[in-house]
Amino acid sequence: MSEYLLEMKGVSKAFPGVKALDHAQLQLKPGHVHALMGENGAGKSTLMKCMFGIYKMDEGQIYMNGEPVTIKDPIDALSKGIAMVHQELQPIPARPIGENIYLGRYPLKKVLGFIPMVDHEKMYSDTDALLKKVKLPFDSRQLVGTLSTSQMQLVEIAKAVSANCRVLILDEPTSSLTQREVDSLFDIIEDLKNDGVAIVYISHKMDEILRISDEVTIMRDGQYIGTWEAKNLTTNMIITKMVGRELTNLFPKRENVPGEVAFEVNDFTSINPKSFRHVSFNIRKGEILGIGGLVGAQRTELMEGIFGIRSHVSGEVKLNGKTLKIDRPKNAIDHGVAMLTESRRESGIMGVLSIADNISIASLNKYLDYGCVINSGKVENLVQENVHKMNIKTPSSKTLIQTLSGGNQQKVIIGRWLANDPDVLILDEPTRGIDVGAKYEIYCIIAELAKQGKSILMITSEMAELLGMSDRIMVMCDGRCTGFIDGKEATQEKVMALATQFE
Repeated sequence: MSEYLLEMKGVSKAFPGVKALDHAQLQLKPGHVHALMGENGAGKSTLMKCMFGIYKMDEGQIYMNGEPVTIKDPIDALSKGIAMVHQELQPIPARPIGENIYLGRYPLKKVLGFIPMVDHEKMYSDTDALLKKVKLPFDSRQLVGTLSTSQMQLVEIAKAVSANCRVLILDEPTSSLTQREVDSLFDIIEDLKNDGVAIVYISHKMDEILRISDEVTIMRDGQYIGTWEAKNLTTNMIITKMVGRELTNLFPKRENVPGEVAFEVNDFTSINPKSFRHVSFNIRKGEILGIGGLVGAQRTELMEGIFGIRSHVSGEVKLNGKTLKIDRPKNAIDHGVAMLTESRRESGIMGVLSIADNISIASLNKYLDYGCVINSGKVENLVQENVHKMNIKTPSSKTLIQTLSGGNQQKVIIGRWLANDPDVLILDEPTRGIDVGAKYEIYCIIAELAKQGKSILMITSEMAELLGMSDRIMVMCDGRCTGFIDGKEATQEKVMALATQFE
């Protein structure tokens, strides 16, 4: 018997214009957590999709318990004991938790002795037992659409556990979780380790990697760099191996000088009584205003209300002293307000369209001839300018955006809004699921925009990012603004004190 539960050797995979994997490898031991790390575009998710049967390898071989295996598709992977929780969630919101968990493998019973039908009672009772096992306080018949993003993520993890897997792939599993939910997840992982499950853990959160991992494999540009025991690594060592160079500063030097007040929000209250209420703040030209708070503080909902995505019953928004009427996003865009949404996949990128389409979509009206014909030459110039300015790694502007790494997708969306030359830019979790190298590039873009006099509103759940990038911090708790902190005086303790100031 091999000491490894699963091995991948010499794996190569190419897409048009891009070699995503170049003789990559991975070796998993039973009962170990194996962190897989690298910058966005390093090939981590591609390697896992090859393991899970989503992609077909161009070269390479997979071994389980020392024996070569062929994985045809995800159903085949599940039958072989391999489960995967994807970074981008794909639940069916209109169906119950039980149906989501057992999708494609429903328990069956025979009616009249020969007609197979879904055994709903067994499915729901098994789901309730599973949810109890992983300590999730949900009902199996509850619609997934009623859950928050973080709760959906936990349900996806429970779904993987239900498959009685021997290998579990977790791709950015804590990107939407609170610290309490992270601790619960780690308890589940510890139980799985004790059962001999091999766990692949993909994350950009260094503290998590060093806390939970047994081994760390690092990839760069689709190639295998090496594997080390986690206990022998430090954060700086991991970063250096990931990016191929030392990063002396995690945040760029900022040269912005906040000026006069540009944007004001007064007594803003949601139509939903459980959401944001009586929120007032202002932001100056050239200022980065960080928005802090715990999951559920209604930060995203507030910004969506300001941008016209959600309805409000009271309050006003002013830009340069002029009251704005914003009932829908088009009004906000017309007034020079832009918003980078929290979820790239759900409300950011248009995956089936090209990079050029995604960058130009919000500003096409500026590139019309005779008021109705798109000037493709001007659009292409706009796209190339943004590809260069944002350092977007892509073979062509015609490449589908869904084939890019998360960091490059995020830069494309930022480019989309910059093409409109907004005065106010709302950034909701701008570096979620992005590696440390790509994060630094986006931080540089944000700092440069502030230097140019743009007003930046930045929601972030990462404390280091909030403290490292903000000129001033507004903290929310339970839909209310609980206070402001000057960036130079901000500490984690001060932020958390305001973030937990419940009524």
